[in-house]
Amino acid sequence: MDNWLINIMNEFGYMGILFLIALENVFPPVPSEVILTFGGFITTTSNLTVMGVVISATAGSVIGAMILYGIGLQLSVERLEKIVERWGHILRLTKKDVRKADAWFDKYGPWTVFFCRFIPIIRSLISVPAGMSNMNLPLFLSLTTLGTFIWNIVLVNLGASVGDSWEEIVHYMELYSKVIYVAVAVLFVLFITLFIRKRKTKRI
Repeated sequence: MDNWLINIMNEFGYMGILFLIALENVFPPVPSEVILTFGGFITTTSNLTVMGVVISATAGSVIGAMILYGIGLQLSVERLEKIVERWGHILRLTKKDVRKADAWFDKYGPWTVFFCRFIPIIRSLISVPAGMSNMNLPLFLSLTTLGTFIWNIVLVNLGASVGDSWEEIVHYMELYSKVIYVAVAVLFVLFITLFIRKRKTKRI
């Protein structure tokens, strides 16, 4: 896959970067680390500039985020409640749980959207609950743009600074991603465990 990404970037420049980053947001397994660090590297061997790559990547991120935000709008809390009403007993979920989760996102959503832009996989998927909770669109776009701009400018500059060694940055980013995945998995298991215990305690 890496060679395919690199070929597109070499051939189409800024538009290729924009397209690939938008695709990465909608389809997270596409490695943005490769796109951004190689994008930084090719600024040293072509007429592309660091800021041009950053702006293209940020525009692609925002486009991808808007697609997922739109999907979230289509799901909506009301539709999720209907799903939970029918199938929630399997996971011991109720409509009240859905409302609580929605209220939590209404309260902490802005911070969540911003900080999740620095977490692999989640930085893309966080747009879905933002849409589901009808998060204020201008606020969502502002925080998404700011978070992705910071992420992009760091990786693109790293790629430009190390030159031919840009793949080393990708290697370290893969390690970072693995650590984040493990941490998220552990937190998810803890959350589910505490949630189930709390539900059992209420029933006693």
